[in-house]
Parts: sequence; C-alpha cells; structure tokens
Amino acid sequence: MSHRFLLVPFVLSLLTFRLLAADVSTDTARGDRLRDGYFRQQVKRIADADLADIQTRADWEKKRPEFRRQFLDMIGLWPLPPRTDLHATIAGKVETDLFTVEKIHFQSSPGLYVTANLYIPKRAKLPAPTVLYVCGHSNTVIDGVSYGSKVSYQRHPAWFAEHGYVCLVLDTLQLGEIRGEHHGTYARGMWWWQALGYTPAGIECWNALRALDYLETRQEVDAKRIGVTGRSGGGATSWWLAAADDRPQCIVPVAGIADLYSHVIEGVAPRLRDGVISGHCDCMYFVNTYRWDFGRVMALCAPRPLLLGNSDADDIFPVAGYRRLANKVRRIYELYGAADRFQLLETKGPHKDTPELRIGAFRWMNRWLKNDTSEVHDDEPAKLTPQQLKVFDHLPADALNATIHESFLKPAKIELPQSPVVVREWWKGRAPELMDELRSRVFRNWPDQAPPLNVRLADDFKVEDLRLRAYDFVSEDQVDLRLWLMTAGKADKPTLVVLHALDEAGWQEWITDLGPAIKEALFLTKEPKQDTARFAQTVKILQANKWAFAFVAPRGIGPTRWSETSPFDGKPNGHQIRRRFALLGQTLDGQRVWDVRRALACLRTLADLKDVPLWLQGKNDMAGIVLYAALFEPDVARLDLWHPPASHRQGPIFLNVLRVLDMPQAVALAFPRKVRLYVKDDAEAKAWDWPMQLQKALGQEYLQIRREE
Repeated sequence: MSHRFLLVPFVLSLLTFRLLAADVSTDTARGDRLRDGYFRQQVKRIADADLADIQTRADWEKKRPEFRRQFLDMIGLWPLPPRTDLHATIAGKVETDLFTVEKIHFQSSPGLYVTANLYIPKRAKLPAPTVLYVCGHSNTVIDGVSYGSKVSYQRHPAWFAEHGYVCLVLDTLQLGEIRGEHHGTYARGMWWWQALGYTPAGIECWNALRALDYLETRQEVDAKRIGVTGRSGGGATSWWLAAADDRPQCIVPVAGIADLYSHVIEGVAPRLRDGVISGHCDCMYFVNTYRWDFGRVMALCAPRPLLLGNSDADDIFPVAGYRRLANKVRRIYELYGAADRFQLLETKGPHKDTPELRIGAFRWMNRWLKNDTSEVHDDEPAKLTPQQLKVFDHLPADALNATIHESFLKPAKIELPQSPVVVREWWKGRAPELMDELRSRVFRNWPDQAPPLNVRLADDFKVEDLRLRAYDFVSEDQVDLRLWLMTAGKADKPTLVVLHALDEAGWQEWITDLGPAIKEALFLTKEPKQDTARFAQTVKILQANKWAFAFVAPRGIGPTRWSETSPFDGKPNGHQIRRRFALLGQTLDGQRVWDVRRALACLRTLADLKDVPLWLQGKNDMAGIVLYAALFEPDVARLDLWHPPASHRQGPIFLNVLRVLDMPQAVALAFPRKVRLYVKDDAEAKAWDWPMQLQKALGQEYLQIRREE
C-alpha cells in the first residue's frame, strides 16, 4: 500500500494544482440565485425566532441575564475586561456664559485613549441630570489634524448644558483625535477579525461603559438620572451601551438600527438595493454567534424609557427595517405594563441631523430625567472652534488606538506540557474539549438537522477510457451542489476514493483535463481546451491502481460561482457578500466545511464505494477547509494538505475560531488519522512544530511533512 501513498500527491498535482490560464467560466446567474435564496431563508429563520419564545414577563426576566451574556460575548466583552485605572485627565477648560467645557481624556483600558468634552451647566442645581452623547461618523479635520467627532456634534451637548444637564460627548475610535479602525472587513481585508470574534462595536461600547464609570466619579452628576443618545454610528453605540448596562435610565438612539432583512436582503436606495450592509462599517455589527435579529438588542432596554428616532427617507436605516423591530419590542414593554415608555419617533427627511429629531430627543430626556413636559425649542448654541475643543496638544506616545484590534481580544494560546507522560493524559482530555468548543462557538450554526441528501445521478458518460459520473445532492436547504466521480472506464470496485475539494483556481485547472465533452455537465459557458497529456496520465493511474477520484466545488465556486458586482450599480461587492454571512452567525468558509462534509455523505450512499477507504485533499485555504471537515467525519482515513495557512489570521476564516485554537492544533485534532502536509521550504515546515512535538510525546507518527519538489 505504501506505493499508493507516494503516488497520490503526484497524481493530484497533475490533476489540479498546476494553474492554467484557461478562458473557461460558468454562468454566475445560477450561483446568484443559490446565494440569494440561501440568505433569504436564513434571515427569515432568524427573524421568525426573534423574541418568539417570550410570551410572558416571567419568560423574559428568566432569559434576560443569559441574553445579556450572549450580547456581551458577541461584542467581545464577555467576560468584561478589567476596570483598570481611568487615568482621567482634565487637559483644559473653555468658559462660556452658560456652561463650562472641560477637555478630558481617559484610558478605558491601558493605552486605549478616549477624548471627550464635558459640558457643565452654570445655572443648574447640581448634581444635575446627565447625558452621555456618543458620536456618529462625522469628523473635523483641518490641515491633516483630527479634532474628533465631538466638534461636529457639539450642538447637542451645548443644548443639554444650556438647559440644565451635564453632558459628556465622546469621540469615536475611528474619528477621534487618535485615529483607530472601523473598516477591517468593510474595506481593509482584515477577515481575521471574524476569526477572532472582534468587532469595533465592542470598543465603542467599552469606551461608553467606562465613560459611565467616569461620570459616577463627578460630583456634578446625578448618577441616578443618566441618559444616553447619539445618532447614526452613535445611535448604534447607544443601543450597545443600553443593552450591556442598566445605568442609562433614558435611551434615545437616533438612526442607528434596522433589522437583518434590511441589512442582508433589501434596502431602498438604488446603491443599497441588495442590503444596506454595504453602507455600514464594522462598528454597526456584533459578531452574530447566537443568531440574533436586532429586536433582542432593543428588548434588553426594557422597561427603561426608550425613544427610537429615525427619518422616513433614511437610505441606510430603512423605514420598514426599524418598524418591524419596533413592533416586536413594543410587545416586551407591554409585558411590563410600560407601553408609554417606548415610542417610535419617525420624522420627514433623509439620513441627517434634523430639528425634528433633535427636538424629539430633547423632549424625551426632559420628560424622563427631569419630569418636565413643557415645550422644547431647538435653540442653536454658539459654536466653539475646533481648537477650543481639542484635548491633546501632542498625541500620547503609548496610545494603542490605531492597533487596538490587535490586542483588545486575545487569541487562544495552547501550550504543550513539558513532560511526555503528562502530554499524553493532557491531550486525551483536552482534544474532546476543543472539539466541543468548535461545535458550540465556531460551527454552532450549521443545520441542527441536516436535510435529506436527495442524491441524484445527473450524468454518467465516458471520455475515452475514463468514466465520469455527476451526482447532485443537497448540502443545505437552498444549497444544491454537484459531486463528480472519476474512475477508469472498465474499473472494478475501487480500492480507494480520494475526494478533492476545489477552490476556484483548482476548478479551472480540473475542467481543462477533461476537454469539451464535459461542457454541459460542468455548467460551462465555453468549451475547455483539453490537456491531452495530463488526461492520458490520469487514465493510466486510475487503471493501474483501481482508484476513484471525486471532486466537489463548495458553494460560490465553479458551477455555483456568484457574481461579485452589485446588480444595481455594477460596483465590486464580493467582500460585502462575505460580510453578510457573519450577520447570519456563519462565515463563507465555515459553510464550505459543511459542503465538504455533505459531499462525503453523498459518496457514502454510492453502492460501489461501500467500505472503500476515503481520503480528503485540498490546497491553500481549501486545505484548511477539508481539515475541519475531517474533524467531524471520523471515517476519513487520511488527509493530504498542500500549503495550508499556518494561522487562521490568513485563513480559512471561521467565526471565533482563534478564541479556541489555531491551525496547528486543528491538525493535531485529526490524529490518529494520517496527515500528509506538503510545504515548499523549512520556514513553512517550522509553522507546524506544535503538532510535530505533540506526536513525538505521544510516541506515534501521524503527521508527515514533505517538501514539494
């Protein structure tokens, strides 16, 4: 059998791994239908379940603590970070006739600076009701110097101070005096944020939580009468803070929420017709591990007074999207007998800070923090200059804001015990724990019950001396895929079947092996030019060894490849499609692992493959995908992995996986199956020291690392 172990890498390098510049493609319309149908079904399931299990106040109060824990987990704040010394500093003051502005900075965690202005009224009885104003995405930059969002939004805290409130206005991470990052997956290709479970929403929420901590230290503040408000990105942060903490007693998020249907499926503006996620950066989203719609975030505010403000022509927070949520959360307030504490303020206008929205927010704060229902006017206070409101003369050298996404959450670090005897017992217990964590934290949103495979023979024909069968099967509801099985034309029962999962480059290479005869079976728009020499070599090896080669292209690849431009404006949107999966509590790569598992299940239904040894193979990111498929399919006898990424920071991207383990530990979880890992050089080989050390301690040889010639 050893000669076969040597031949398989050689054979598949001929079949799939030499990149050809083939001008062969598939029609993307089929893939677009698959993708859109899948998104619609998944969003409907999440939306239908949102708060549906809450029938009584007792139901809600029993489940509310766990819902809060889940929420904190999804924004990266569970368990809550240490409340370290704020090192709060008043850098200066500005005096006006009606209020004082203190220029403040504090550290919400060591090195994470928050710049803010504290407005203190001069004609109010102290301690006074207090408002935390969290800014949206509007910055003031002069000559390349950032003065922060607090300058752009100063009208709001000034009004509050002139009308008897203390008001603290916070800069955002992205648009503060020290610039951070909100656009990791939106524009920067930092998909590892999803693998780490990181979102800048967690930073904004944490900064706001620590701002409350600071306000409680100020003698001017009545800590029992604190409200929070903000618009757009600040509207979202208002939601995050109120869901995470009970201290805000009055909540006015403006233009900061819409339901999953609006974000993933359908907006109203032409540029956002295929979902408003394209108009939102990453701070607008939690990592949706527990498959929430946004109604549950709103419900965590109950029964505190909550005014949801929005304009009726807002293209990134559509009317239908926030009305659907309002209808759900209104029922939770009614369970408390507090229907008057929830209101929807819908005004005319676009996504803009309008007088009607401001007046509504001022009136709501007056009513619930001051018991004042008198008429409110949208007075425009005198503006202070950006220079007057700026906190730092020189930015602190130890600031971590620009790279806080690298350190705020820590990836799992799994160290091997020193003693080989200890290692054996340790791994015996640790391996099943890691598998449980993968099931509960990383792949928890695979189908609870797999749908029937419904395997159908779609085609069966010969190409010269080679037999090719095509089988259609159901991977998930709305996801139909095709598996190809290749044998010699006169082969008896195969002695081995090797399933190779193809990425797009591998798909393009494979179809050129077979030539024009397979155009229709492979959903091709053009006839591929056959590489006759490689084809002959393939047939020879299949005949000599009585092997079978199977091929599957997971969703979004080959026959189900979808377009990566918007049908409405023609702009690239492939990254926005990937972002949509995270809103469903998934990743595209994670669902491709499921597709490979289902392809294996399809193979097991075929009579001539019964009891035939099964191997899995993949290259680059797809090597990682087949590795994880094998972890959940114990009858896979062997894995051949070409150049898998050494860390999930590069790929494949699975939700939260770096909080559990990294690629070297995943390779070790495949033991005692045989794993062949192909690398180019010693540097690539060194990345796999961890599983090599483990197997040495175990006294076995499961993993072989081979240099690719």
